[in-house]
Amino acid sequence: MFGKLFVVSTPIGNLEDITLRAVTVLKDCDVIACEDTRNTKKLLTRYGIETSLTSYHEHNEVEKSPKLLERLKDGKDVALVSDAGTPSVSDPGWRLVNLSIENNIEVVPIPGPSAVLSALVVSGLPTDSFLFLGFFPKTIGKKKELLKDVKSYPYTMVFYESARRLSRTLSLMLEILGDRNICIAREMTKLYEEVIRGSVSEVISILSKKESIKGEVTIVLEGSRGDDKEISTEEVQRMLRAMKENGTVLSDAVRTICESSGALKNSVYRIALEIWEE
Repeated sequence: MFGKLFVVSTPIGNLEDITLRAVTVLKDCDVIACEDTRNTKKLLTRYGIETSLTSYHEHNEVEKSPKLLERLKDGKDVALVSDAGTPSVSDPGWRLVNLSIENNIEVVPIPGPSAVLSALVVSGLPTDSFLFLGFFPKTIGKKKELLKDVKSYPYTMVFYESARRLSRTLSLMLEILGDRNICIAREMTKLYEEVIRGSVSEVISILSKKESIKGEVTIVLEGSRGDDKEISTEEVQRMLRAMKENGTVLSDAVRTICESSGALKNSVYRIALEIWEE
């Protein structure tokens, strides 16, 4: 009789955000495979769970997956957890899940917290269809390539991004996608949880007034509204002010808005002159 692989969701911040079923499974399984034993130990201590731990992360999952599979074949139940949220969602886990399926091991989901869904449902953006695209690429070239690829997508999009790269990413969004609605969810369920909503330019302006941006960041972005929507003067002004605050020179700001929105250059240039002279 084979054991079962339980894919267990754990809190993304607040340790109280764990289901009763998850606690039971973590107590009853034979071993817990986790990214960082120190992080998971804090959760287990909170709930009096004494199950043994073994590390399973992106650097050892290739060699560790077959070893965990052997335990499952020996009839041992294994719980897979990540440092936060649901395993396999931009976290290690897919390899072990796939290997278990190939070997007729039952894989059981234990639902719970997810940064993707938590940010999506508080964003105020459409939730009937959405696309999760994981972590933003680190290089500017790759970011631009991705944003150009998704420019025409009509779905709400969700990304993860590093706090220290957030400002640059938002500037590229404004440049390539225009002034869409956006939601920045930071440090969700934690003490300093913050949700910022507005157009990309408005959010850039808000963040520019902060001394620093820290913590885990999830971006929820409005999908394409179609090519039939003309950009308003108010939107042009917001975009220009945001770019001015980010240190963009006037000519580059005008070019960016015209390329992303199709607005007339002379009109945008006149508005830009007024703003740069303020």
